Amino acid sequence: MSEWLISIEGTETGRHVALGLALMAAVLHALFGALQKGRHDPWLSRAGIDLCYGLIALPFALFVVPWPEPHMWPIFAGAFLLHAAYKVLQAMTYTRGAYTVVYPVVRGTGPLFTFAAAGVVFGETYGRQQWAGVAMLTAGILGLSAHNLAHLAQGRSTLKPALALAVATGALVAAYTTYDAWGIRATADPFTFLAWFFLIDAIFIPALMSRRLAGLARAEIAPLLRRGLLGAFVAFFSFGGIMLATRLDRVGEAAVLRETSTVFAALIGWLVLGEKVGRVPAALMAVIAAGAVVMEWGG
Repeated sequence: MSEWLISIEGTETGRHVALGLALMAAVLHALFGALQKGRHDPWLSRAGIDLCYGLIALPFALFVVPWPEPHMWPIFAGAFLLHAAYKVLQAMTYTRGAYTVVYPVVRGTGPLFTFAAAGVVFGETYGRQQWAGVAMLTAGILGLSAHNLAHLAQGRSTLKPALALAVATGALVAAYTTYDAWGIRATADPFTFLAWFFLIDAIFIPALMSRRLAGLARAEIAPLLRRGLLGAFVAFFSFGGIMLATRLDRVGEAAVLRETSTVFAALIGWLVLGEKVGRVPAALMAVIAAGAVVMEWGG
């Protein structure tokens, strides 16, 4: 599998595979967010997911994939710090602002920053049509935030700092996306990076929530583990898929396509959770999808 992926890097086949991986990541990213809702606190759910994917990644990291090259250890340390900072900043954002307002800001600013960062780090260049597609997608996502803000019933007192934190979180999304793309390209075998990334990334949240995890009643443990196990496999294919896409093709395009997860999240809410989708959100989701299509056709 590794040899085949390496052989199609930078080819037309690699571009098509990267497109499929990015769209798969978008669908699963929306599902990943939905899994953090429900019976348990979102941070407990995330701790359960991280713990499960760390335990699953452990034997693969130690016994299956090639051992990381010496220069990879500082890269893994940097990835750990970036993702830990992102998770803390994300928590600060969500505790100060309504989820439906701040989440689109995070996901809308992230691809715009990544598109620009990919040009600086990887020398990627994009035409006017691709920039127009990114602008459409970003405008659609931020439009959803503005629509939800207009209908917000409470929580306006902390909204200004929440929005500032949301933009900062979007910048960190761009930072870790660009950094991870650099990291997965720095090792000979992409699955070496993935296995060790998931193992190392699994440390922070379970450690942070260790006291609450230890205090769970027995009746709460089994549902949390089931959710964690399902979330672990979703994470492998979602985050693993987008990382592989950034190795096979251009980082900026993969990052933009991933943010169509906003559309898939709304569809999950509508079809699975029974949430209502009004005309304005539906129109904005159409703009998001159209922006992704315009960007991809421009390439």
